Amino acid sequence: MSAFVLKIIAIFSMTCDHLSYLIFGGFSFLNYIGRIAFPIFAYQITEGYIHTSNLKKYFFRLFMFALISQIPFMLFMSMYTSPLHLNVFFTLFIGLLAITVYEKLNKIQTKNNLSHIVYNALGILIAFMLSAFASFICTDYGYFGVLIIFFFYLFRNKKILMNSSFIILVLIYYGKKLLFSPIYTTYLVLTIFTMLPLLFINLYNHKKGKDIKYILYLFYPLHFLIIYATNLILN
Repeated sequence: MSAFVLKIIAIFSMTCDHLSYLIFGGFSFLNYIGRIAFPIFAYQITEGYIHTSNLKKYFFRLFMFALISQIPFMLFMSMYTSPLHLNVFFTLFIGLLAITVYEKLNKIQTKNNLSHIVYNALGILIAFMLSAFASFICTDYGYFGVLIIFFFYLFRNKKILMNSSFIILVLIYYGKKLLFSPIYTTYLVLTIFTMLPLLFINLYNHKKGKDIKYILYLFYPLHFLIIYATNLILN
């Protein structure tokens, strides 16, 4: 699968997720499909870091669309009185920052292997601190989202570690609810569908395909506005 195909799958999944609140007024089977989207977007951030020709513009683009998307995101969230938090572009921005800091520290020239290990460990520690910060400021997916991005990058050339670290993160994310929630079956299915994107990611052929970068960025806030406006009309 090319990057284009992965993004189309993610867009379709995300749209299903959000349409659930318009069509059914709350949680439905569409939200299971929606779990496929974020891991694919997270993986594309790692690919974006590797292939971007201008990292500063990449950061700027993510941050600007985070700001642009926040009001449409808040309007959508108001449809089902969800607690206020920041949209997913903020999560992607912090995830990209975690990768960048790690790489900057990893490339520092040192005189011995011990110093290099220390810088590597420091980079990983900062990534965890940034993930905690994401949860503190209530970004979409919080620590889970940032760590997915970081570990996708850290183990990008080690498929077994990449896949296993992702599965472990998903189990940690849903763990408490899987163990103690009275709606155990619902969270079990959510867990399975959150792991499902690994199938698509492992079929990625590292080719770009059609460029829909800005279409994707614009689609995110626009689809919130369309869903919100439709909900107003219907009600």
